[in-house]
Amino acid sequence: MARETLEKRVDNLNQRVTAVEQLPERVTALESQIVQLRGEMRSEFSAIRGEMREQGQELRQEMRDLFAQSERHARVLHEDVIGRIAALRER
Repeated sequence: MARETLEKRVDNLNQRVTAVEQLPERVTALESQIVQLRGEMRSEFSAIRGEMREQGQELRQEMRDLFAQSERHARVLHEDVIGRIAALRER
């Protein structure tokens, strides 16, 4: 197996050093992207929480309305049954 020439080895070493020198810039760029992503995610999650809170309030109101409607219907039916019982007793 032929040994690499000194020139080739120096060339390889220069390429590696250049790659290592670029690492801090790449890490800094990655760090800023992560910070930006965190900010975007924080605002989006906050918006989603707000929408969920709003929908929860709307659902609770709808449930209250439906319950009140059911309660009114039950009262009408109850009064109707009481009226029919009274009519049957009179006969």
